[in-house]
Amino acid sequence: MPELTVHYQRRTPLLQHLVEAVGVMLAGRGGARMLRVLNVELSRCTVLSQLMRVALPSLVTPRVLGVDDFALYGDAYGTLLVDATTRLPLTLREGRNAEQLSRWLRAHPGVEVACRDGSLTYRQGIADGAPKAVQVSDRFHLWQGLSRRVQEIAAAHRGGLPAALPPGQACDPPPHEEAAEDPAGDTPAGRHARRLFEAVHALTEAGRSYSSAARELGLDRRTVRKYARARTWHEVMRRPPRRPSTLDPYLDYLQQRWDEGEHSAKILHQELLAKGYLGHYQRVKMAVAPLRRGLPLDEPREHPPSPREAS
Repeated sequence: MPELTVHYQRRTPLLQHLVEAVGVMLAGRGGARMLRVLNVELSRCTVLSQLMRVALPSLVTPRVLGVDDFALYGDAYGTLLVDATTRLPLTLREGRNAEQLSRWLRAHPGVEVACRDGSLTYRQGIADGAPKAVQVSDRFHLWQGLSRRVQEIAAAHRGGLPAALPPGQACDPPPHEEAAEDPAGDTPAGRHARRLFEAVHALTEAGRSYSSAARELGLDRRTVRKYARARTWHEVMRRPPRRPSTLDPYLDYLQQRWDEGEHSAKILHQELLAKGYLGHYQRVKMAVAPLRRGLPLDEPREHPPSPREAS
């Protein structure tokens, strides 16, 4: 009976369409579970078999064709052709061959725009198979090329990146007259940084390259470059900004009690516990350690973005 029964078919056309639709959306195991909710008892293997019987839509040559490669395994690659308008795949081809792509284009005329990556193979295949088609770059490679170029520009203007910080958080180095009074200059690390800074700048300002200065000083070229790009030796002494801590709301209180003469980390920890601090004693001990050396509290510091972060 038309539209009700089919030869050698135990399901009506409407039920068969339902099984195929669920199989397309949820495949085997998920489709079987959904059909069970609809009172259709089928195993996952049956759902998959019905899915494989679904006829593929007829191939229509797209106006905008997308061409890209993908890795099958190891060094074996394949070519994927996609309708860029509907975003549906058209065909899969093994290998990345210009002649293979050009044959497909000649067999399916009508492509007006070909969207591809920077591969010369695909460029040649499209030019041979569809010479009138306009070749354009895909969005990913356009964005990748733009990001690479912006990163090169940001690296060339690295000195201006500190200006990107909000007002009051810039990482400008302290003036030279204050550097002499900086307690950090009397530490072994400070004296070492100052000696390297003066030695590197003496060579680079004389016209020596980074590699030449690195060989003479016995340093790595990247270390020489870091010291050469610094305006003062304080810049190479900076530590990376620490993460926010539960102790941050109590830093002003710690500074106040330290100025009042209370230098016991244990007592300070007990006082903070009475104020609602839930952290460990060791964190308070580490926080007041700079105060014992005559340095300010280790507050979070904003650093200028790197060229990669800026791009």
